[in-house]
Amino acid sequence: MAPNFRTLFPRRERQRTAEETRERVSRSRVSMDEEASFEDVNTELTQLSAVANAFEELSAVMKSKGFNYDLRLEPFCDACSLVSVLFGSLGIAFKFAELEYVSKVNDLAEASGIHATLNNILDFDVRNDSVKTQGSLSRNLRRVRLGLDLIRALFQNFLSLDDCSLKEAASAAYAKTCAPYHTWAIRTAVSAGMCALPTREQLLLRLNETEESAEKQMRRYINASLPIIEYIDKLYTSRNISLDWQIEHFLEVHQKHEFPICPKKLSDQCRLKHTSSNEGEAKGLSDK
Repeated sequence: MAPNFRTLFPRRERQRTAEETRERVSRSRVSMDEEASFEDVNTELTQLSAVANAFEELSAVMKSKGFNYDLRLEPFCDACSLVSVLFGSLGIAFKFAELEYVSKVNDLAEASGIHATLNNILDFDVRNDSVKTQGSLSRNLRRVRLGLDLIRALFQNFLSLDDCSLKEAASAAYAKTCAPYHTWAIRTAVSAGMCALPTREQLLLRLNETEESAEKQMRRYINASLPIIEYIDKLYTSRNISLDWQIEHFLEVHQKHEFPICPKKLSDQCRLKHTSSNEGEAKGLSDK
């Protein structure tokens, strides 16, 4: 029996989260300045190109204003909300990461009415000695930053070799970006869930991209997201806040919701889910 990820959040909370995410996606700032050059501005954006556009806008602002610029929270959350679609395309293996990521982005977005900028968040939590407290906005921002970096590293690995499988790309990306900050239990559960990742071809199909178009959009995101990630890190280090604290929330969720993190059970569940998913997508391709 596959793990019931939907029980992690109450029904009303799931509905509210989904509605807010869809709303931010629809109004996200994906339009570019009139001076920007594009091959075909009339072409409908794919999910991947929308993400790349949003982060290029943020990155352009950072480059023009410098790292001392006080990045506003609302446009940052608008861009980050689009990344949740990429987590969703990775299937059940990253379902928990998707739910966590969306939840934290929504928390930050709700706070934008009170805290206008990312700096304001850190200043508030530093004053209240709550930077590393569960549920604090600074902790949520750190979690979102890890998600952005995970996708960036996954894309880099995905493009490094033509025959690199998504499992290899994702495993290496997780080991480099998130694993150093996670407990053994989290790392073990993530490793067990890697068997449920789609194939390289399935991922491209889900993203509605070809090898060529995916490479172009992924490289755009890689280049545009790095300055944002470095900016967030500087918010912490400039205040003498270490970046190496472990994230215990996974275990807290497990204890509260009885989330199955037993590696063998999770591996078996993911394998069954992965097999049925592959068979369904293969049938869809053969029907075409």
